[in-house]
Amino acid sequence: MARREADAVSRPDAHPEGSGTATVRAASGGVSATGRLIGLDVARGLAVLGMFTAHLSPDPAMDGVQGWVFELARGRPATLFAVLAGFTLVILTGRPEPRTGRAGRQAMARVLIRSAVLIVLGYALTALDTPIDVILAAYGMLFVLALPLYRLSARALAAVAVVTALVMPPIRYLLAVAIDGGEWSDAVIALDPLARITDSEGFIELFVTGEYPVLTWIPFILTGMAVAKLDLTRRVLTRIATAGCALIVLGYGGSWLALHLVPGALPAVAAATDGGSAGSAWWSDTVGDPETFTPYWLLVAAPHSQTTWSILGSTGFALVVMALCFIAVDRSASFRWLSAPVAAVGSIALTAYTAHIIAIWALGIDDLDVLSYSACLVLLLSFSAVAMLFAMFWTRRFRRGPLEYLVYAATTPALLVA
Repeated sequence: MARREADAVSRPDAHPEGSGTATVRAASGGVSATGRLIGLDVARGLAVLGMFTAHLSPDPAMDGVQGWVFELARGRPATLFAVLAGFTLVILTGRPEPRTGRAGRQAMARVLIRSAVLIVLGYALTALDTPIDVILAAYGMLFVLALPLYRLSARALAAVAVVTALVMPPIRYLLAVAIDGGEWSDAVIALDPLARITDSEGFIELFVTGEYPVLTWIPFILTGMAVAKLDLTRRVLTRIATAGCALIVLGYGGSWLALHLVPGALPAVAAATDGGSAGSAWWSDTVGDPETFTPYWLLVAAPHSQTTWSILGSTGFALVVMALCFIAVDRSASFRWLSAPVAAVGSIALTAYTAHIIAIWALGIDDLDVLSYSACLVLLLSFSAVAMLFAMFWTRRFRRGPLEYLVYAATTPALLVA
C-alpha cells in the first residue's frame, strides 16, 4: 500500500455512524474525497448484503453451487459485521493514536450514546416480530464492553481476543446448561428491568441464550479493534489475509477432526439436534440448533454454534474478506468502480440493515419455506438492488445515511463533556 498519509476529517465531531473517517495511513485511492476508507465500506457493504442473503435466500441445503453460496452467508456476514464494528470503534476513539484528555472523554461519551441508540433500535426492530434475529442490541452492548480497551495495542487486543475465544464458549455453555436446568433464571428474569421493558429474557438472552450472545461475540469486536491499530500497508494486509486463511483451516479443520476423532461425537451431535446433519456440523448451518445440551456440541463449528472452533473459522473468514477488500480497492481502479454500489451500501449500513427488516415486516414475510426457489431469489435480488440504488442515490447527495444522521445528532451532547 502506498505509504502516504491520507488527510481525512479527524475532528472529534466529524465521525458519522460507521464512517471510515480518521487520519489514516492508507493507499492511494483507498480513501474517498470525504475521507472514508473505501475498502472498509466495501467490506461493510458485503456484510450487509450477506445478511440480506441469510435472511432471504432459499434453503441452503439445496445441492450445487447455489446451496454452497447461500450456506456461506449463514452467520458469517454477521461475524464480519461484528469485526468491522471493532474497526469502527477504534476510528471513533482515535486512529492511529487513541484520543486522550477531553477529546478522549468526548469520544467515549459518543460511543456510549451510540451504543444506547443501537440497543434501543435493536429491541424496537425485534418488537416487529419478524423471523430475523436482530443483531443491533448485541452490537451496541459489544461497543460498551470493548470501549475500556480502546487504548490497548494491536498485540494486546489480539491476545485478549484469543483468550476470550478460548474461554468464553465453555463458560457460555455451562451458563446455558444452568439456565435450562434451574429455576433461578426465572427469578433473575423477573427482576430484570430489561426483560420487562423488552418482553424478552433480558440480559440472560443478551449475554447467553440469544442468537448473538455477547459472551461469545466479544472476540470478534476485539479482533476488529486489533486490525484497526495496524498500519495497513499491502504487506500487513497480506499477512492479515494469510492469518485469516490459517484461522479458517484451524477452526473448520479442527472441528472436522474433533468430530471424527472423538468417540461418540457425531452421534451425540445428531441426537442433540434431533437427527440433524451432524456430518456437516464442522461448517454448515444445516446441522440445526441443539434441542438438548451435550458437551460434544463444543466440537462443532457451524455458524451461530457459539463454540471456539466456530469463532476461529468465522474470524478467519472476516479477516480474509476485510483484507481482500482493502487490497483490491488499493490495487484496482476497476474494482473501485465496480464495487461502488456495495461501498455505498456500506457507507449507510445502519440505514440499509434497518430498512430491510422493516421491509420484511411490511411485506409480511414470515416463512420463506413456503416460497419457491425462484420466488426467494427474486426477493433477494430485489432487496439487494433497491438497497444499492438507494445508497448510490443518497450518498451522491448526502454525507451520511438517514439513520446515521439521527445517530450523529443523538451523540452531539457528548461535546459538552469537560
